[in-house]
Amino acid sequence: MARSGSGTDAAGAAAGGPLAGIRVLDLSTIQLGPFATGLMAEWGADVIKIEAPDGDPVRKIPPMRHAGMGSMFLGVSRDKRSLVLDLTVAEGRETLARLAADADLLLHNFRPRPAKKLGVDYEALRAANPRLVFCTAVGYGSDGRYGDRGAYDDLIQGISGVAGLVGRHLGGDPRYVPLAMADKAASFMVLGSVLAALVHASRTGRGQAIEVPMFESLVHFVVTDHLTGRAFEPPLGEAGYVRQLSAHRKPFRTADGHVCILPFSDANWRHFFAIAGAPEDADDPRFASVGARTENTSALYTRMEELAARHPTAYWLAELEKADIPFAPVNSLEDLLADPHLAEVGFFAEEDHPSEGRLRSWRAPTRFGGTPAAHRRPAPRLGEHSVEVLLEAGFDGEEVDALIAKGAVRAGD
Repeated sequence: MARSGSGTDAAGAAAGGPLAGIRVLDLSTIQLGPFATGLMAEWGADVIKIEAPDGDPVRKIPPMRHAGMGSMFLGVSRDKRSLVLDLTVAEGRETLARLAADADLLLHNFRPRPAKKLGVDYEALRAANPRLVFCTAVGYGSDGRYGDRGAYDDLIQGISGVAGLVGRHLGGDPRYVPLAMADKAASFMVLGSVLAALVHASRTGRGQAIEVPMFESLVHFVVTDHLTGRAFEPPLGEAGYVRQLSAHRKPFRTADGHVCILPFSDANWRHFFAIAGAPEDADDPRFASVGARTENTSALYTRMEELAARHPTAYWLAELEKADIPFAPVNSLEDLLADPHLAEVGFFAEEDHPSEGRLRSWRAPTRFGGTPAAHRRPAPRLGEHSVEVLLEAGFDGEEVDALIAKGAVRAGD
């Protein structure tokens, strides 16, 4: 995978991580794709974010201090370099082809027809680079009837069954999970798929085309938990994991707040009932085994609600930890910023962005013993690295000036 002279930029930004030496051309937008390549960049890959002249739409989502530098963009595009290419003109498509000739991975999330029109085509690019891994992150698998549909996180949460599950759990209308869950879940599938293909390319010298659809990826996530009785033919019951779908599965209200409590083993349950002041409940046949507890989930959680309300939150946090029963406090978004564990592991930090001033950032959660991941560069301004990337790729100054003059390339301020 790594190639002499092509793995890192002039500043050495990609050096040090486990993916040092990997060059990624990232044409994806919003979060499906950019979230995956953001992790690759933290892990040392040289990720070149190729943007249209108007930039990634997520740049425009507020809040922001300066146009095109919204908070979500600042988070998902750290450690990348920005190159603006207009793929609607021939010179832009030719530039992309030259860059792809020395890349390890090209990733995009265009629908099939626009991709072909813009020259983002595996068959055309692999002729010059047979080891290229070419990943298309799409809404729906291209061989199905939904293949040409547009897809966004809300839509995939709906069609994959996630919104319906949330509504079923809450006992009301379908509801979305309040974060870009579908984009991020599918991005993890993208990440695993491209890393597998890169390993294969390193062993064989042969790349391949990969398609990762959001819909199928989210259905994969859903049915692992919720196929249940419908996993069998004939069915052994309805689909849906009863514990997760119980309306009582939620943080429990204490005498003065809330706490998450999840006893797991039989011993955990005995200890829970004891510290709750109801040791006799451990002998209730409905709660005595994992099978019985699953069949009586609603009754069990109703009883936990009653018991949790007897004591304040501080009591529960102290006693649950002492008894080694799985638990957690209920944090708000603001609480996360002051969480003592996150402080001890150094999760949040502050940094100075060249144009955006003082920012709060966060470190890569994975710990690599020999090739540490790191946050190495701030999120780029639009086209900030256009000239730098092209010169590194072998374009001479006159060629770069000509591309800029024709509008095929835009240089940053």
